Amino acid sequence: MNTTSFCGVHTALATPMRRGAVDYASLGRLVDFQLREGVQGIVAVGTTGESPTLDYDEHIKVIEFIVERVNGRVPVTAGTGSNSTEEQVDLSRRALKAGAPALLLVAPYYNKPSQEGLYRHFAAVARITAKPIILYSIPSRSGVEIGLPTVLRLRKDFPHIIGLKESGGSCDRVSQLRREVDNDFVITSGDDSLTLPFIACGARGVISVASNLAVRPIVEMVRLALANDLRAAQFLHLRYLPFFKNIFTEPSPAPIKYALHRAGLIATPEVRLPLCEVTRDLRALLDPILRELKLLKAAGKKPRQ
Repeated sequence: MNTTSFCGVHTALATPMRRGAVDYASLGRLVDFQLREGVQGIVAVGTTGESPTLDYDEHIKVIEFIVERVNGRVPVTAGTGSNSTEEQVDLSRRALKAGAPALLLVAPYYNKPSQEGLYRHFAAVARITAKPIILYSIPSRSGVEIGLPTVLRLRKDFPHIIGLKESGGSCDRVSQLRREVDNDFVITSGDDSLTLPFIACGARGVISVASNLAVRPIVEMVRLALANDLRAAQFLHLRYLPFFKNIFTEPSPAPIKYALHRAGLIATPEVRLPLCEVTRDLRALLDPILRELKLLKAAGKKPRQ
């Protein structure tokens, strides 16, 4: 299976809300902006897309909407992970039926399964499809890491498990993964501030929150890094580092939604409970960063106050 289309920058797309419902007009603008700015892929309804608080029907409808809007121009990966294997299989079936060409499966959260449990959990989805599957290891949120032996075992038994989104924060782990997995297996950064060091250790791109707004600079940074022009990539990394860091100082995706709203791309910065809007202190911190990086003009619209 050719995995190159899963390299580069894939945006973990936010799901715009308005008065408690999904705002499809804003979602359409956001997808169009991504494509216009040169993103290489979109992740629909990952955790940045507020998957925990969308109901099943909303979840599938958002995936279907994004797949139709993208219309095959870049890969769309549907987030269908759950801490219930049965629910994950059912959601994956529905997403595939809705047209999703690939799946992103997060490690089960809260119940902290063993590595054997993780293997069986992901294998259950791999057995129902031949479509590409990307695993997602984020121990800070799920409480368990997808261990290297488990990754290798899944890759051996199911070659369409083609990659791993790595959000463990460790360059050592990325280095170990790159040494052990085959060359076609795609490791992607799950942390914007670690994309450059992870690429230096063998990652092939990023599933990015920051690229909801800063598409072109992140695409260029990753392109330069993959071409081994690390000095030029470092310049962009350091320039955008305050943005990368501060969109995670309060629970995501509230900060990136605030930035998207300020840039005029989405109608409201609304998130669903138990998440809530960003604080006044974070707004005061983000606004000058957005102005300095000219991100308020990225959408070509008048910035909102």
